[in-house]
Amino acid sequence: MPDLKRVTEVWDTAEHRLAQGDVAFVADLGIALADRYGSSAARIWQYRSVFDRLLRLLTMAPGPGHAEQAVRLVSAASPDNRKLVRYAASLLAEGQTPHDLTFVFAGGSSRAAASEELRACLVHEMVLRGVMIAESPAIEAWATSPHWRHHPLAWMPLELSVIEEKPPLPSYSVGGGSYSMPYGPQDGPGVTLGSVTHLPQVTDTTTEEFSEAAAAAVANWTEESNGRSEAGMYDLAEPVEPEGLPDLLVTLGLECLSRVSPRKRLALSSCRAEHAWRMLFAAASTGGAYNNGEYGAYGRLAAWRSVAALSGVPTAAPVSEVEENAQACGWYSFGAATKWFERVAWDIGLVSVAPGARRMAVLAATDTD
Repeated sequence: MPDLKRVTEVWDTAEHRLAQGDVAFVADLGIALADRYGSSAARIWQYRSVFDRLLRLLTMAPGPGHAEQAVRLVSAASPDNRKLVRYAASLLAEGQTPHDLTFVFAGGSSRAAASEELRACLVHEMVLRGVMIAESPAIEAWATSPHWRHHPLAWMPLELSVIEEKPPLPSYSVGGGSYSMPYGPQDGPGVTLGSVTHLPQVTDTTTEEFSEAAAAAVANWTEESNGRSEAGMYDLAEPVEPEGLPDLLVTLGLECLSRVSPRKRLALSSCRAEHAWRMLFAAASTGGAYNNGEYGAYGRLAAWRSVAALSGVPTAAPVSEVEENAQACGWYSFGAATKWFERVAWDIGLVSVAPGARRMAVLAATDTD
């Protein structure tokens, strides 16, 4: 395979066999290739292209037989590849019905092929797509069982919260996928700085723990792409009025707003907590310029962790408490034409102001291709 100049003939063979009803052949081919190339497979573009095509062929065609072979392929080919498991769960939830995925959680040999990690991811990928877990006894029984309550994803509810509304999810097909980006350069009208004569005294209370939690949604940008992020938490000696927020922001010493001036103006606009969550979820789930993110389940988790930190809530608190605090905060999105922001497509600037306006938190992130 490494000698192939093109892999379309391999794709065509797999599609032809699938059209004839030989679903197992598609999984068998993927497993055989994984066995043949082993640890070197990730470095062979032909293998990556063929394997992805095989997985999409199985997951994008509805039916229990297709779903079972997809799970068999993932479980046999790369059982310890967490990224592949998350990706497969996203594909399965998009391309299969909840009924056709029940076998993953029911008893029998089919269930044995699925890892606990795949089940956990699949539950939340379905939740993100509006599936009512309570309406499927087998799935609900597994999702509410005590043996997985210590899994990181178990912290999140089994239905969408109000703040999540309609998550920006990717649209998959056999040939590829697409997704929306609810963030980017802030090109709205700039705000006039220096018009407020009195600003409250600020105490920087940023901790390493806060910065890490606040940046959870964009960690993949900095770890796997060309991104960078900046986060800060501040206590105010007296309440800040909305009209004073722009001037206050530029006094905080944030690198992302360094040298803001009349020529490099600050754009700031109020937004809803729901919009902030969508931005963070998209950043976490779909990734930056050179990576694919954490996919739906872990993207949801990372978004909630960032919202919790920015809302001033411990990450161990129930999601319901995080949501209540988030909705009580005032939220703003911002950007600036500074050298820090890449201003390509992946720019985030968020400010949350706590009730009473005596505490504020900031998160900025940027990435480029």
